[in-house]
Amino acid sequence: MPMYDVDGTEDLSLAYANGAFIPGGDEFPARWAAQAAALRNRLGERARCQIPYGDAPRQTFDLLLPETTPAGLMVFIHGGFWLNFSPADWSHFAAGALARDWAVAMPGYTLAPEARIHAMTAEVEAAISAAAQAVAGPIVITGHSAGGHLAARMACTDRAPDWAGRLVRVVPISPVAELGPLMRTGMNEKLKIDAAEAEAESPARLTRRDGVDCTVWVGGQERPSFLWQARLLSENWDCPWHVAPGLHHFDVIDDLEDPDSLLVQTLLD
Repeated sequence: MPMYDVDGTEDLSLAYANGAFIPGGDEFPARWAAQAAALRNRLGERARCQIPYGDAPRQTFDLLLPETTPAGLMVFIHGGFWLNFSPADWSHFAAGALARDWAVAMPGYTLAPEARIHAMTAEVEAAISAAAQAVAGPIVITGHSAGGHLAARMACTDRAPDWAGRLVRVVPISPVAELGPLMRTGMNEKLKIDAAEAEAESPARLTRRDGVDCTVWVGGQERPSFLWQARLLSENWDCPWHVAPGLHHFDVIDDLEDPDSLLVQTLLD
C-alpha cells in the first residue's frame, strides 16, 4: 500500500530543493571537485580510477586503497538526484575510511534521463560486484541523497548479489527512501518515475535483508522533506536514525573525512 499520496496535485519541487536554502550552496560542487582531486593526487597509484564494470561510458568505479592490506571494502555512492555528478567529485570522502585501513569503492552509474532508477540500482550492484572481487573482507555501504537511496536498495531482499553474504551494514545518508513525492517535482521530467517504479524502487516500501545492520543518517538543518524521508526509512526498517545537529544537506557528509567521527565509527566499527 503506498505510503505517500501520489495522486495529489501539489508541486513538491521546492520541498526537495537544497542549494537555495544553504548559504553559498552553489559553491559546494566546485569545492568538492577540488578536494577530491587533491586526495587522488596524494594517493597516487593507490587511486585506481574509472575501472570498467560494463560497456557504457558511466559504468566505471573508482577504487581507493589504503597503505596496508584492506580491512574490508567501504562503498560510497554519490548523489545528485540521479541527474548529476560522478565518482571523481567525491574522492575526498574516502579519507576517513582509508585512514582506518579500509578500501573505498565509488561506483559510477548512468544518469537520468539516459537511465531509469531501476537500471541505476542494477548498475550499482554490478559495480560493487566488481569491486568486491578486488577487495576481500566485509562490505559496508553508504551513500548520500540519491546515493543514500541506492545504498539502501543494496540491502533490500529483492536484490541477491553475489556479495550479499559479505554485506554487514548500510548507512544511508539523507536518503530519498520514498520515491512517490518525486513524481510531483520538476525533476521527474527526466527521472520518469511512475507508480510502478515508486513501488519497486522505494526502500521504505521494501524489506531489509536479515543480518544487515542499518543506521539512517540525516542533518538536523535539512529540509523537512529529507528529515521525513530519513524517519520514514528508520521506522519502516525498524532501525536507528541519527540526526546530526546543525548540519545541512551539503555538509552532513563532511564527517566521512574524519576517521574518528561518529559517522565513520558507525560505518566501520
